[in-house]
Amino acid sequence: MANAAARRSARAAAQRVARAAVPRRRLRIVNWHVITGEYPPQHGGVSDYTRQIARGLADLGDAVHVWAPPVESGGNGSAASDRGVTVHRLPNRFGFNGLRYLTREIDRLPGPKRLLVQYVPHAFGWKAANLPFCFWIRSRRHESIWVMFHEVAYPFDRDETLSRNALAVLNRVMATTIAASAERLFVSIPEWRTHIHELVAPRAPVEWLPVPSGIQVVDDPVESMRLRAQYGGGAPLVGHFGTYGDSIRGILEPAAAALLDASDCRVLLVGRGSHRVAREIVEQRPSLRDRVHGTDTLADDDVSRHVSACDVMLQPYPDGISTRRTSAMVALAHARPLVTTTGWLTESLWEDSGAVVLAPYDDPVALAAATAALIGDADRRARLAADGAALYDRRFHLRHSLAALQGVAV
Repeated sequence: MANAAARRSARAAAQRVARAAVPRRRLRIVNWHVITGEYPPQHGGVSDYTRQIARGLADLGDAVHVWAPPVESGGNGSAASDRGVTVHRLPNRFGFNGLRYLTREIDRLPGPKRLLVQYVPHAFGWKAANLPFCFWIRSRRHESIWVMFHEVAYPFDRDETLSRNALAVLNRVMATTIAASAERLFVSIPEWRTHIHELVAPRAPVEWLPVPSGIQVVDDPVESMRLRAQYGGGAPLVGHFGTYGDSIRGILEPAAAALLDASDCRVLLVGRGSHRVAREIVEQRPSLRDRVHGTDTLADDDVSRHVSACDVMLQPYPDGISTRRTSAMVALAHARPLVTTTGWLTESLWEDSGAVVLAPYDDPVALAAATAALIGDADRRARLAADGAALYDRRFHLRHSLAALQGVAV
């Protein structure tokens, strides 16, 4: 009964997040030119984020053009097609031909124009060293340039190779050029604000713009219950959503193994690459065959249904949870109790809010123990689900990003 009540409470919290209002339309139309290194069907957090922003601005009545690299042949997924959003594919990943194309095609369109750059140094090709792209941005200073820094630069590390540290130097030159060219600057986490101020004196304050969930909540309790029964078989179901990069797998896999040893739960891995990871875990420990499952790539609506099926979400990060982690936002938006890690990028709001369970990033056993304890406490899960959804709605919902870009109060 306690588990059922917790699920009903979590569902109600997720519905409140899904119904949250967005800013009102304005009378003045802005011609947005969103420049990004990835856009659906290309996978990635920046891709999902950029599409949300583009759709949101178009829904508010603005004209939106998205400029993105070509889609590789044989890529999975369908091209994004949203009302009011025109997607332009460059001939290459922001090489010289691509920049010439960008200049010619943007100049053909009516003004005044506002460029919104989704900046990640490695997103624009040239092995994260595309200085000509940064000079191109500087050449457009006669227009309004706004930049969202998802990342600033590759870090220095005395244990790294000379070439890696040379790239770190070049990344700082790139970020300086971009930031000095911008009329407004946004960052995905407060830490990047400090980095930018170390590089350049910006023309305006650097604004923190946390990223929202990339997966909209689908209210389908019947299907989520079916999935819970399919994967959980009556046992607690612990989920993870992501793309399964090596750094996260290095924490997730030992934590999941320790969790399965410490409890009777089942583990559901959701997202691109999850089926392969689940298979490798079972190959190492055949006794877990019926307790670890992977979905591989799913449509967004199906991701939502699978996340909603989970009793707890386990989302470790090597640098700690931060406000740029879209997979954590998915858990919060869906009112799923979240167990995650602290690290050097973790903001104080996570501990201050009490809305998530935190464990050290370098202690998989502690992470597993925290998850196992939460599995056994239905009342605490219900509280965390409600508090997490409220935190998401208050700080991270898409309407906050749109309001900042539109210059209106929420």
